[in-house]
Amino acid sequence: MILKYPKWLVCCLLCFCPLALAQGQDTWKLASPDGQITITVEMADRGGTAGYPGGKKRLYYWVEAGEKAKTRQLILPSPLGISRQDQDFVEGLQFESHSQTKLVDENYEMRHGKRRLCRNQAREAVLRFRNAKGSAVQLVLRAYNNGVAFRYRFADPPGLKAAVLSELTAFRLPERTVSYLQPHDEASKYTPAYETFYQSEVPVGTPAPKPSGWSFPVLFRTPADEWLLVTEAGLDGSYCGSRLAQGASSNLYRLRFPDAGEGNGEGQISPTATLPWNTPWRVVMWGPSLAGIVESTLVTDLSPPSVLTDASWVKPGRVSWSWWSDPPSPKNPATLRSFVDLAHEMGWEYSLVDANWTEMDSQAIPELVRYAGSKGVGILLWYNSGGPHNTVTEKPRDRMFDRKIRRQEMQWLRDVGVKGIKVDFFQSDKQNIVQLYEEILRDAAEFRIMVNFHGCTLPRGWSRTFPHLMTMEAVRGAECYIFDQSYPARAAQHNTILAFTRNVVGPMDYTPVALSHNRYPHLTTSAHELALSVVFESGWIHFADRPSAYLGLSPDVRRFLSQVPSAWDETRYVDGMPGRFVVLARRKGTDWYVAGVNGESQARTVNLNRPFLTGAWRASQVTDASQAGDTASRSFKVRFPGELEVLMRPSGGFVLRLTPSK
Repeated sequence: MILKYPKWLVCCLLCFCPLALAQGQDTWKLASPDGQITITVEMADRGGTAGYPGGKKRLYYWVEAGEKAKTRQLILPSPLGISRQDQDFVEGLQFESHSQTKLVDENYEMRHGKRRLCRNQAREAVLRFRNAKGSAVQLVLRAYNNGVAFRYRFADPPGLKAAVLSELTAFRLPERTVSYLQPHDEASKYTPAYETFYQSEVPVGTPAPKPSGWSFPVLFRTPADEWLLVTEAGLDGSYCGSRLAQGASSNLYRLRFPDAGEGNGEGQISPTATLPWNTPWRVVMWGPSLAGIVESTLVTDLSPPSVLTDASWVKPGRVSWSWWSDPPSPKNPATLRSFVDLAHEMGWEYSLVDANWTEMDSQAIPELVRYAGSKGVGILLWYNSGGPHNTVTEKPRDRMFDRKIRRQEMQWLRDVGVKGIKVDFFQSDKQNIVQLYEEILRDAAEFRIMVNFHGCTLPRGWSRTFPHLMTMEAVRGAECYIFDQSYPARAAQHNTILAFTRNVVGPMDYTPVALSHNRYPHLTTSAHELALSVVFESGWIHFADRPSAYLGLSPDVRRFLSQVPSAWDETRYVDGMPGRFVVLARRKGTDWYVAGVNGESQARTVNLNRPFLTGAWRASQVTDASQAGDTASRSFKVRFPGELEVLMRPSGGFVLRLTPSK
């Protein structure tokens, strides 16, 4: 429920509760359906908080977990407020009214992701305020059993066009909190693209290394060993993508907008829209353990429903990909056919043709599509998103930016029989590029073309709204074995952090299972690489390596790669700690796939006995062999409850498929 405390009750609370407010200050509280999470909003003079001067009332909020005397503050009192070009909604606000609390309770289905059947259940309330000029702003609150979310709404006067200059939204964490954060890219020819390394166990309040700040999502571990993940959801073309500012004095992380130089300097920093207008949701996930983070669907829960009335043509799958092992291959029809043959041999659904395929004869792609079709394999094609927002010369470019040209191209794709596209090099979170993402997705839906974004922004729930968005990059992935000399030494630890941060908020095109050595040889084991196909979730799994690397595998390993799904019915956290190791379990139908990777230089044994695994199972397991670089396979029967332990070698891993035993 939501409560507005009267003055007499506030005075009484002062005697008993250290969080109570001074007499006359307004406070509202919204509790989750199970009562375990509350978000409180107050109108108060908190002089000194966030560096604000005293003597003026402003809006603040905080988040708590637990019941009554056992509550813990997850987010300490933090500022709210939003500033438009025409006027501010920061100081001098007057409370007007609040809505009746309503229960949000809906079920929806995902075509791909960590869970197929999802339930969006929360309590929602709307607080209405007016500034000194009489203009209104609404604060929409939601309290979930595993987190909270809020956003601003401008509803009147309808038809007014306005620009937001800044949000004063911030997140203040308790002392002794530690964080896992990704420094945001500074604007350049190829950035921002959310491709820096996460920093592990950073003391709360540490400033970002560069003025560009910190990327979403950010993971925090509180002094009570509870977990928070802060991100945003429900972004559309009416706004820009946000992140956190560089400084975090007093443990206060402030929201900030894109840099002017992003997207080759094209587009405005300030988002502009016509009222009524909602900002994206500001999201705080919570879990007493990491299960509450890994298994959460809050980002898609808070996003609009699917725009598709018929999504039967949206088909997740596994993809052979030639560029990682042979960058010139997209210009070579014979090589491309060999990767189609690989997909056919492995039982994978697709093969991707990457950049510069337009340098082949004009009939090369139609002929490749026909050849692949005869093998039961679909073709995916790469595109440069530019446009004036990038200067990257890889081709084809200028076919996805202009709507008329884009729709002509998509008609050709559909006529030829191409199943999907990979669109690359966006390099901006400004509103104009967010609109470009959305326009590509809407046109692709009309022509029944599936989509993968690269060189792109972070997922913010679009896979629910646009189920044909199969995956997004926004990760420092396996291609860095070509570009980054430091990558091999950092990859094992990096992979264990991604499972608790970047991949929590949406599909991640890491391009896993790179078994061969590229320019900078990997130091992770083969079983580690194999496990990434399960530990990382993506509607399309682009397998990075060459045909010989996969076709030369042992029968057990080949069988696993032929069977591993790309869309899941359920995901469970088994064990792990970001930066050290991770073990996840994902279910498809009646089968469970359990996989783990070790991010440390010493071996680790993990116990797989978990409550969601009961009864008798047939198990197929692949681990690292005693000899470096090799794998060992075994099949056996196991019953849960019961002990099953797996040893992971340094920088190693394992996969385990469990099938019900009859």
